Amino acid sequence: MTKHFIFLTFTILFNISFINAQILNPVTWDFDKNEIGENTYELIFKANIEDAWHLYAMDLPKGGPIPTSIHFEESENYKLIDKTIEKVKPEVKFDQTFGMEMKLFSNKAIFIQKVKIINTTDTKISGYVEFMSCDDSRCLPPKEVEFEFLFGKEQPLAQTKKQVSEQTNEQKPEIETSLVNLGQENNIEVEVIDNKVKADTMNKSMLLFFLLSFVIGLAGILTPCVFPMIPMTISFFSRNTENKAKSILAAAIFGLSIVIIYTLFGVLFSAGILGKETTTILSTHWIPNLIFFLIFITFAISFFGVFEIVLPGSLINKVDAQADKGGLLGSFFIALTTVIVSFSCTGPFVATIIIEAIQGAVIKPVIGMFGFGLGFGLPFTIFAIIPSALKKLPKSGGWMNSVKVVFAFILLAFGMKFLSNIDQSYHIGILPRQVFLAIWIVLNIMLGLYFLGRIKFAHDTEVKNINLLRFILAISVFSFALYLFPGLFGAPLHGVSALIPPKNNNSFDLAQMIRLNQGGAVSQHSESELCGTPKYADIFYLPHGLKGYFDYEEGMKCAKEKNKPVLLDFKGHSCANCKLMENKVWSNPDVLKHLKQDYIIIALYVDDKTKLPKNEWITSSYDGKVKKTIGKKNLDFQISNYNINSQPYYVLLDNNGKNLTSPIGMELNTERFIEFLDEGVKNFKK
Repeated sequence: MTKHFIFLTFTILFNISFINAQILNPVTWDFDKNEIGENTYELIFKANIEDAWHLYAMDLPKGGPIPTSIHFEESENYKLIDKTIEKVKPEVKFDQTFGMEMKLFSNKAIFIQKVKIINTTDTKISGYVEFMSCDDSRCLPPKEVEFEFLFGKEQPLAQTKKQVSEQTNEQKPEIETSLVNLGQENNIEVEVIDNKVKADTMNKSMLLFFLLSFVIGLAGILTPCVFPMIPMTISFFSRNTENKAKSILAAAIFGLSIVIIYTLFGVLFSAGILGKETTTILSTHWIPNLIFFLIFITFAISFFGVFEIVLPGSLINKVDAQADKGGLLGSFFIALTTVIVSFSCTGPFVATIIIEAIQGAVIKPVIGMFGFGLGFGLPFTIFAIIPSALKKLPKSGGWMNSVKVVFAFILLAFGMKFLSNIDQSYHIGILPRQVFLAIWIVLNIMLGLYFLGRIKFAHDTEVKNINLLRFILAISVFSFALYLFPGLFGAPLHGVSALIPPKNNNSFDLAQMIRLNQGGAVSQHSESELCGTPKYADIFYLPHGLKGYFDYEEGMKCAKEKNKPVLLDFKGHSCANCKLMENKVWSNPDVLKHLKQDYIIIALYVDDKTKLPKNEWITSSYDGKVKKTIGKKNLDFQISNYNINSQPYYVLLDNNGKNLTSPIGMELNTERFIEFLDEGVKNFKK
């Protein structure tokens, strides 16, 4: 959403960058033994942990990750004495990945198990260590490492380092899958080739997200309640012009303080959105979506001049009183005052970054708010260092109010997106595609008329002459309204498909009606080719006339009956990337041919709020909670089976539920998606 917000405000182009990754194997194991008495030994399990990674302890709270555990093959030749102990005391930290306090190890961990050898001539103690490792932003799936202790022979350990290495190679597919999952969590496409990883950053990569946040911070300077503050704020630094070095230091502290304040806000937010289901809840539940909608609408009405949003004067006065004390501490408090006073205009920008962040990795709010703070604070710092530059700034006036009104129109348009999320997730039906597009078209026409001076709001100055900038902006928004118009009659509108509601079975589609009247078939995959009417077909649908199932068991049953492979499609009503994939990739004739003829499609909505009958409730295997809605049940299925919670996510299965190839997420390269489907068909035939 941030990308489109910036596109409508400024014309900025970024090139997609490329990054490289490596196969992840952050924990390796060494095994040893130590004789402590007659036929009594300590078995030593030592984990070597790479920097920035940690290994979980043996005792963890319910609903967390897989704890480290040691499993022994049963034998009459030895006896375990007491339980396994942790020789190195684990740290107790708040784990950002799971959102709870955990016991974990960094750098190394040592586990001791006492054993009594009964058969002293020839005894083998074997088994495996099960463990899970994470860093601050990602987790690898649980792994198992086998061990073997030999007694009565020369070699105390049957498993050498070479064998450990060979075992790691055997686990390569598991590691590769975890890396692909990691890429999905951060909207990065990952392709594993011969132990090397080629990662193509997508439109929401961390670098691009930072750059967009930085630009939004720069844009915040132009808002009407921030721009006039520049002369007032910088006057604070003009008091000490005789000591240039001290003045520059104070200005630097001022700018750095702004960055720190906004970044701290991102850190606090990040700590509050943890948990595998939280992103789905925040992006689809009616409460946060309604709050975001009301925030955007309130700010829009304020920007139209109906009222002013002002924070409590007592709060501003207390902070400002500290700024009056001067010195370096004063620089911090003047920065805090600037942030507080400017919130009435920067609030929507901050909300935009946070909304974008909740759809990505946990670290994104921190990166986003750091970028915003840097962009917002940089101009203040420059003007503080060079007070004379203030003389060259245009005076605030009517043009500033015009900027305010333009932002109001944009906020109204994007505020509708949150109302649409509620409408789709709860099947209310008050904001279908046509109504949504009609509102956007009207808003763009009104904005174009405003640029031409035909519409005037409170505090606006009269537009006597239309300058070149206003003329170009008017043409742009009128053209955008014209682009949206065919969408009322069923046009796909690929450019904004990620932001608008998708077409459903009841949507008016002029092209489809023409094809029907001409005797053409809308789809070669008619409902008669399925195994009866799909469950939930009255509330769910597939794009482009495709037919499929919305219940896993029902779809797999039909796939077995038809002897076809399955495309398992994890998607969501509010999933922008899902809509983008369906409009830009699935619409390709070759892709459609595959989907219609070669696969049984099972689309599982992970954010739907439809209540299930009690006999269909499930208890989650990963968090122990009861799942009572279609969305929660499907999301639990995705997390439990594929250790990932991002959408879209595509899995190709045979009709027994086994993977035909590695799953993928958003793939806007149509040729690669076709290769993905081709590989599934090829492996199914084998």
